[in-house]
Amino acid sequence: MATVIHTFPDATHAHEYLLTALEHHSKTALAKHLDVDPRTIRRWELKQAQPPAYVVHALQRILPLPLPHAEEDASFTFIDLFAGIGGIRAGFEEAGGSCVFTSEWDAYAQKTYATNFPNGHAIAGDITQVDENDIPDHDVLLGGFPCQPFSIAGVSKKNALGRAHGFADETQGTLFFDVARIIAKKRPKAFLLENVKNLRSHDKGRTFDVVIRTLKDELGYDVHYEIIDGAHFVPQHRERIIIVGFREPVAFDWDILHLPEKGQTTLKDILHKTDGTEPYLPWDANRYFDHMTKKVNGKYTLTDGLWNYLQAYAAKHRAAGNGFGFGLVSRDSVTRTLSARYYKDGSEILVSQGSRKNPRRLTPRECARLMGFPDTFQIPVSDTRAYKQFGNSVVVGVMREMARVMVPFITNGMQPELPILAA
Repeated sequence: MATVIHTFPDATHAHEYLLTALEHHSKTALAKHLDVDPRTIRRWELKQAQPPAYVVHALQRILPLPLPHAEEDASFTFIDLFAGIGGIRAGFEEAGGSCVFTSEWDAYAQKTYATNFPNGHAIAGDITQVDENDIPDHDVLLGGFPCQPFSIAGVSKKNALGRAHGFADETQGTLFFDVARIIAKKRPKAFLLENVKNLRSHDKGRTFDVVIRTLKDELGYDVHYEIIDGAHFVPQHRERIIIVGFREPVAFDWDILHLPEKGQTTLKDILHKTDGTEPYLPWDANRYFDHMTKKVNGKYTLTDGLWNYLQAYAAKHRAAGNGFGFGLVSRDSVTRTLSARYYKDGSEILVSQGSRKNPRRLTPRECARLMGFPDTFQIPVSDTRAYKQFGNSVVVGVMREMARVMVPFITNGMQPELPILAA
């Protein structure tokens, strides 16, 4: 059985890293870096107490050590295209995979990705400039490819003239073409593609038809697709279409997914805790939450001017019979979809602070939690960039479940076992 690789290391790995760090640094120096007492370092060293998982990532900043990760121990390999900040990778790496190639064009997303996923390989930029021959062999291709208009002009004319045409003709000029050309060359055992649910209706369904026809008819894969709501895993309605394909026919069925009932997690599970139990994260420090006052930093509360504007805007559209307006949520809510535009005013998800105080935006840490990222996930960019990155990301829980059901087909052609459910 191959070793399971955890993207976000557990406490066992934290102890291993601590011992390695003590070979290079004193307890006093490490205590200062981790913002703990030297006696705490000693207790961790002797296993009298368990170091938090975040210790691994904290030590990464002073030690040139790879995360616990070895391709030879992995049960499968994958590539991460249009990688964003690594949400899809997280699910598949936790399932035992090793990432052998990453592509992401945005420099700020690259920074966040590299901070959280020390690779051993450079992050490729524009995938359109990458020769498919230069991409390593891999078992699984992963990609949240952007939806661009597909130019199918000329196809009917070619049909009329009796000329053959394939995905290169129908998808050239779109980023899906780059997915298709890599699949055509590398022939992975499987792929997973993610997109907004409106991909199905884009251009009256013609865009989606080109995508599925390319994957099935041109590339010869056994293709399945479904729209899944992230609210099964996080307190956020986020419907996304998932397309999976297998090189060989398999007994895949969407009914084998275990999707928890929606509403089991609500905002109270991801909001900063003001009762003294909010964890102190060295990489966040007091950036989002003041641990002395036990309050969210005041800059996230809307100004009177912005709050008055949003209320007037909503009232105007209500009078016109429209549904536009801010989304005010409480601790027991499941939110609307977090968008990449959240940094503009945060109006789609505003957290109520009672009748005597203006509502507030989510903090970037809360946005990370809303997307299913653990607190070990570091946010090395500005709030504006962070909001865009989380708004463009995937729900990690969805990808974790997709990995669970896909990996058995990839590694041994068998259906996955059902998860053990809590009583």
